[in-house]
Amino acid sequence: MTDKNENNELDLDKTIVETTHKVEDFYHKNKKQITYALIGLLVIVGAYVGYTKYYIEPMEDEAQKEVFRAQQYFDMDSFNLALNGNDKFKGFEEIAKTYGASKVGNLAHYYAGICLLRTGKFQEAIDQLEDFKTDNKLVSPLATGAIGDAYVELGDLDKGVKYYIKAAKMSKNKFTSPIFYKKAGLVYEEKKDYSNAVDVYTTIKKDFSDSQEASDIDKYIARATALKDGK
Repeated sequence: MTDKNENNELDLDKTIVETTHKVEDFYHKNKKQITYALIGLLVIVGAYVGYTKYYIEPMEDEAQKEVFRAQQYFDMDSFNLALNGNDKFKGFEEIAKTYGASKVGNLAHYYAGICLLRTGKFQEAIDQLEDFKTDNKLVSPLATGAIGDAYVELGDLDKGVKYYIKAAKMSKNKFTSPIFYKKAGLVYEEKKDYSNAVDVYTTIKKDFSDSQEASDIDKYIARATALKDGK
């Protein structure tokens, strides 16, 4: 019995280290879908009619020229350059600050937050992501879940799991919801809250059976159940 407990704990520790405390790189695995969603936001930006023709529209045009340069480096995983820019173009951080009244400036908060997250500046990432506002059903959960990632990296598991659950419930689709339910389950396991871990894993099995995360969810349910029952 003791050996089984030790094995379960070792397996859990390995999974936590590999999956939870390192920002999961689903931006690479699903780059196409995320890029399309972000481009969609920029198209909306292009069609946006400002409340002042001579203020908002020129700002939007100028901001779009800047943001596409930064986005190119973001897509190449040059996160420091995308964030900070150089003498030829503004980075996302400056775009967000300079064009804050525009929709492009708002979107720059998201990009800046992800860049900061990927470069280990977790509290700064949270600050940027909290300033980002959107109703987009793909990007909004990703931004919220990224805040969860940052809190987990900072060691605040309670806030981390809160944001994961919030992200999972924001848009019930097989792309974002199961990712964040699974992350929540791993954090619950680390908190030794095995009952809630079983619940979120079971949600993946029942409600998102055709998702990638569901393909091996039975082993997560079995492990959390065994730990909950002390087996």
